[in-house]
Amino acid sequence: MRLLLIRHGQTPSNLKRLLDTAEPGPALTPLGQQQAAALPEALAGEEIGALYASTLIRTQLTAAPLAARTGLEVQVRSGIRELIAGDLEMRGDEEAIATYMGTAFAWSAGDTGLRMPGGEIGVEALGRFDAVVEEAAGTGASTVAMVSHGAAIRMWTAARAENIDVDFATAHLLRNTGVVVLSGSPDEGWWVHAWAGRSLGPENGAPGTSGPTGEVVDGADL
Repeated sequence: MRLLLIRHGQTPSNLKRLLDTAEPGPALTPLGQQQAAALPEALAGEEIGALYASTLIRTQLTAAPLAARTGLEVQVRSGIRELIAGDLEMRGDEEAIATYMGTAFAWSAGDTGLRMPGGEIGVEALGRFDAVVEEAAGTGASTVAMVSHGAAIRMWTAARAENIDVDFATAHLLRNTGVVVLSGSPDEGWWVHAWAGRSLGPENGAPGTSGPTGEVVDGADL
């Protein structure tokens, strides 16, 4: 199966660099709407057979233009929602961001019993994402698109892909509407073929405009 993991378009909380992970979450900025609108053309070469989004509004709005182009119904699943920030929710200070991303990548490195302060543990976060991927694989679609979130995509890919490790995932951007392309299966494992550090649609190149979960992680306590 070919798996396209798409980060949602820009939100107001991304611009403020806030850890905004609660449901239902914010909608898209005007730029985020343009980024979402650019996805169908950018992915025109992909024969998408199933389309998923998380339970947060921003992913469903990002998936809507793809759904219109493909005629697919968006399957909304909580398993691919953003990693729950818990006590760090709506914080944007460097300490909170370092703790959040450091915890996420510690899960990727195998410390799945570690708990996000006031939130979930790694085995729960990985397990819920795994469950949606397994469901998608069971549809028989050769290509599946999932609109998810920066930290969730980077954490899961670093944990599950054979050719991507934590060092790579922490050092590479995943901006709004960036796509990680994988192939494989839940039984045989996953291989990353492309990691897009830039948005597929219009992009504001100013630092921080994609929010903290898509940025390079410098000095995280892993």
